[in-house]
This record gives sequence, C-alpha cells and structure tokens, in this order.
Amino acid sequence: MRPSPPERVSEYRRKGWWRGQTVEDLFRRAVAARPHDEALADAPNREALVGTAPQRLTWTQANARIDALAHAFAGLGVGRGDVVAMQLPNLVEGVLAFLACARMGAILSPVAVAYRAHELRQILPVVRPRLYLTLGAFHGCDHAAMLVELKRDGVTDAEVVSLGAAAPEGAHVLAERLAAAPPTPSPVPADLDAAEALTICWTSGTEAMPKGVPRHHDHWVVNGEALVEAAGLHPGDTVLNPFPLINIAAIGGMVMTWLVCQGRLVQHHPFDLAVFLRQMQAEKVAYTVAPPAVLNMLLQNEALLAEADLSNLRCLGSGSAPLAPWMVKGWQERHGVTVMNVFGSNEGASLFSTGEAIPDPEQRARFFPRFGADGVDWPAAFPAKIRTRLVDLATGADITEPGQEGELRIAGAMTFDGYFQAPDLTRSAFDDQGFFRTGDLFEIAPEAGGRYYRFVGRCKEIIIRGGQNISPAELDVLIESHPKVREGACAAYPDERLGERVCAVVAVRPGESLTLDELNDHLRAHEIATYKLPEKLRIVEALPRNPLNKVLRRELAPVAAV
Repeated sequence: MRPSPPERVSEYRRKGWWRGQTVEDLFRRAVAARPHDEALADAPNREALVGTAPQRLTWTQANARIDALAHAFAGLGVGRGDVVAMQLPNLVEGVLAFLACARMGAILSPVAVAYRAHELRQILPVVRPRLYLTLGAFHGCDHAAMLVELKRDGVTDAEVVSLGAAAPEGAHVLAERLAAAPPTPSPVPADLDAAEALTICWTSGTEAMPKGVPRHHDHWVVNGEALVEAAGLHPGDTVLNPFPLINIAAIGGMVMTWLVCQGRLVQHHPFDLAVFLRQMQAEKVAYTVAPPAVLNMLLQNEALLAEADLSNLRCLGSGSAPLAPWMVKGWQERHGVTVMNVFGSNEGASLFSTGEAIPDPEQRARFFPRFGADGVDWPAAFPAKIRTRLVDLATGADITEPGQEGELRIAGAMTFDGYFQAPDLTRSAFDDQGFFRTGDLFEIAPEAGGRYYRFVGRCKEIIIRGGQNISPAELDVLIESHPKVREGACAAYPDERLGERVCAVVAVRPGESLTLDELNDHLRAHEIATYKLPEKLRIVEALPRNPLNKVLRRELAPVAAV
C-alpha cells in the first residue's frame, strides 16, 4: 500500500507535526524505560468470556510475546505490507497483534466482533488479508468456523488462526504456532517508514458498502500525543479501555495514549458497570471513557459511587451523544474529575473539549473549541497541527460569523489520506482546498468571542448506535428484499443509553402484515451484524419522497420517535 504523499510527509515533518516515529519506536522506548513495570492487563472476566485466565504482562514480557506473534505471522506467510485481519473481543492479544504488525511492517485490519458473513463478504475481497486472527465460539457465533466456511466459498484465501485450545479443520491454533516460534527477536525492516500504513479500519457512511480507512504510523503517533495532552496524562498513568480495538476510539484514544505516556493499559469487555467500577478502583485508573448515559446515571447514584475509590481518576472522555451540562459540572465540582467532550471519526476528524480549552464545565458540555480556525489561537500543542473551517453547503462560502449552520471540514496531522482502493469516494470526501468533509453540521457559538463550535446535527445520514456507525442505505436494501415489503427504509430514534437506535419504517404489500420479529428473522438470514437489527417497526402507507423520488429520511424521524 502506498505511503502518505511525499509532499505531505515533507511538509508535516518540516513543521514538526510528524517526527517520523513509528509505533515500534514508541514501544521500544517504553520497554527500555520501564522494563519490569506492568504494561498490559486483561479484564477480570476474561475466563467467563473466552475460557482462558486473565493475563498481566510487563513491558518486557509483552515485548517477548510480540516477537513470538510476529514469528508466528511470518511462518504463515505474512510479510511487509501484507494485511492481517483481526476479529477479537477486548483481549491483550489484540493489542499484541497491533504491535506485532507495527514491528513487521504489516498492516492490521480489525473488524467488529459483531460482524457476520454479510459484512465480511464485503470487506475481505477488498482488503485481501494474508492471515485472519479470530476465536471460536463467542456470543453465539463460532467465528473461526465462519471464516473457514467463507474460505471454502472463495471469499478469502487467508490463513485462519484461532485463539483457544482447538480450531476447526482448515484453521490453525494460535497457541501451537506461538509454541513453534523461535525464541529470538523478530526482525524489524531497516527502512520501515512512519509514513507507511499500519492499519485499515472500517467505517460505514451513507454508502451501503463499508469503507476502508488506512492510517499510518505518523497518524497514530500524533493521535496518541494529542490525547495525552488533552486528557492531561502523566508518565506511568493507567488507562482503562472499554472500546473494542477496531477504530480510532480504541487505537488512537486508548492504545496510542498508553504507549505515549508509557503507562498501563487495562482491557474491559463487554461493558459491565460493576466490573468497570471495580477496575477503576483496583487498577488506580487515571483516564477512561464512558457513554453520557452511564456518566449521568453514576452521578445520580452517589451510593454506588461512594463504594468505589476513584481518587486516582482525573479525566473521563465521553461523546457520540450530547452531554448534559449538569453532568459535566457535577463530576467536576463533586468529584474533581474533568469530563472531556470528544468529537471524532476514523478519518481523523477530532476535536476535544478539554478543561484547559473550555474551563467552564457547562460550556464544555455544549461546545467544542474552534481548533485550527483562522484567527483563533490556543495554548496547547495539538490545535496548531490541524485546520478547521465551516462551509455553507448551499453556497460553498466559508462561515465566519456566529449562528449560521455549516459543514465542519478538517485537515491536518491526524486526517487520513483517502479511502482504501476507493478513488471516487476519496475525491468526494475532500474539498478543493484539501479539507475532509465530515458530514457534520456545526455553527460558531457567540459565547467567548466566537472561539467555540456548537454541534447542530449530521448532514450525512448515518445512525450511531452505541458508537457503532450503521449505514441506512445498507439496511434499506435488505429491508426492501423482504417479500412482504413494498418499500422500506430505516431511521434513528433517540435513546438515552446508546444515543440512537434503529427503527424500520415500512409500507407493506397489499393484503400483507409484518411484525418486527418477521423482519429481523429475514435480516438475520442475510447474516448481518446483530447491532444493526431494527428495534422498532412502524408501518406507514408510503414513504415520504422528494421530487427526485429520494426518501426524505429526516421526515422519518418523527415516525420513528413515536
């Protein structure tokens, strides 16, 4: 895969935005500085999840495991520039696989554990992995068996490697491959460049097909530096990671943050509030993230909070849904914890409402700093590495005055170069000035002299359920393939815990009736990820359409909300 364009690399390194450091460089530095300190820890419920005991590794032990994993990958044909696909819950092996790819010059392409054959048939022929790392039975799906079946169908020719004591015929057992690995350091390519791709993550937009988002070592390193600065982390701090290792939230916000501050990364999966609180206390967590609804609930349950010692906690990240001003204020005033409002995407569009940038907690809940906007300066290092602008979608003109909605567009050190093997999508994703079109509507807030953005809504139609992007276009096609459906579409409806859920809005064929169970049975037959299944069904006479016959999805929202 091609690296970042040379002119971009040259410009950003000249400015000091990128320093040519690889993820391997960061890891080696941490091993040298803290060889015997604990670096990685599994969640305490690992055995209940996957049947093996939780692991705790020092930096030196993690280093040896990475060597063994890199040897195992190489023994199955993985070389520099090859893709390793991964589908795992939050285990230390996921982090080690990321670091093994960084050491080898390979590319990790993680996919959600919830993905099934439907999504994998779209992704695997595009990314063409040399190896697929997964596990057996987990949450009702035997992932290794599913991959072997896809391999037999010709969807992929990847070597399938499974965690656990056994693997289906046609797959390898990871433990056996590790045992056969030589006890020697794995070689690092001498000319490995930080501008080379390290990951391809997957995102769903308004298009039906998932989009591959390549990111390079330079992208990830500056991402980690930005989050360490934003969260106010110190060397050796403990970070608690409740995010699956599939996108920028986990890799940039958790793993890279851990590497930069040379701290300790503690895994958590699936989200379990009691376990989460116990981990925060037992592991002396300084920084973690949680959905707004969880932070609201905890603040309203002082008895529950009183049972946990959270004295080490300094910062909580939150986002993907609006934050309540009373909640952000309450955590700060009653517990001394800064809640950081985060806006981001896999493509590298990132804004952080930090305590330094917006000291007032109620304003921090409602606004984002205008990082990188012309004429607005900030004391921190990260804001100088990005550029932002608001653009009037009707005229294309820049918006510089408060109160007018426009699309937020971002460029700079964290922004990706383009979608994987999708030149048309890439061209449409950037404007003529090289800014990424986020698809999100903001306005300049009049408060603080116009230094803040306020989120208004999305001009793209994605549904965000619990932080997972769902493409309505993809679901629409599958819904309309039901024999009882004349026309159908899906829309989001608000949910306090997950932000949004999916509602199917359907006009049935004459004389037919349809239930939600019937529709979801049909969708399951297409082997889609379970989080995409509609949780509400509304029957209508006809879908609202514009003169060009396009469904007016905004007009479906009131129907879905009932």
